[in-house]
Amino acid sequence: MMLPLLAAAAAALLLSGVFLGIYGLRRTPVSPPRPPRKQARLTSRIRRTSSRTKALLAAGLVAGVLVAVFTGWLIALVVLPLAAAGIPYLLTAPEGTEQISRLEAMEEWTRSLAGVLTVGYGLEQALVTTLRSTPPAIRPQVTALVARLHARWSTADALRAFADDLDDATGDLIAANLILAAQRRGTGLASVLEGLAESVAADVRARRAIEADRAKPRTTARWITIITFAVLALLAFNGNYIKPYGTPLGQAILAVLLAGYVAVLLWMRQMARGEKLPRFIGRAIADRSRA
Repeated sequence: MMLPLLAAAAAALLLSGVFLGIYGLRRTPVSPPRPPRKQARLTSRIRRTSSRTKALLAAGLVAGVLVAVFTGWLIALVVLPLAAAGIPYLLTAPEGTEQISRLEAMEEWTRSLAGVLTVGYGLEQALVTTLRSTPPAIRPQVTALVARLHARWSTADALRAFADDLDDATGDLIAANLILAAQRRGTGLASVLEGLAESVAADVRARRAIEADRAKPRTTARWITIITFAVLALLAFNGNYIKPYGTPLGQAILAVLLAGYVAVLLWMRQMARGEKLPRFIGRAIADRSRA
């Protein structure tokens, strides 16, 4: 009885070590310091994700216990919780769709601001006026911008904080044009913003095409995973086929094979993740230049 338990424990440690090693080898970009408002949104998002992950882990652990009790496959105590929490993450799309929605919102807001400026409004009054028609994707950021203007912030400082809230290279470009307009108070800002909106629209079209290409390997991997699990579930009723994996050595080999499959999914997800364009204004850039 001790030999199967030791083999299952060794397989569990091997699987966990391989999974953590692959996770540690992933290239993690160093993100710049975020303002407190951004940190609050990020913390709330992490809490929501972590509660969902805990629920999936708990469901996978219950399923693993049932499988281990009825079949004797102790490796299920490790594999099923990791699969329940990890596979949805590996097969879901990265953040490209959300970024495209925010870009579309920036384009729409920029066009709206250009339209308000053409009627003779000043820059600060135009920024306040556009709040009513701001798209939901960037409404919190524009609301914070208007609140800073009402709190007697200088227009340039409020726009730099607005760029930090957007945390996007395109948002930096919009904010930079508005900062120049606030400092020089010249004419022609509306036409500049119209041209900028056209540039953002072209960027949105390009990103949509790229995201459509990235979705193809994810869809293929999703269907392969579903078919693989369905075939394994059917073969589980065929005792002769899966019998070799019921031994301690077989469970260790199965752990290695599953770890390799997870590594392939992680590699595919990393390949489909786009590099974020570098920002050029904002608090992080100012702190870096002073350092």
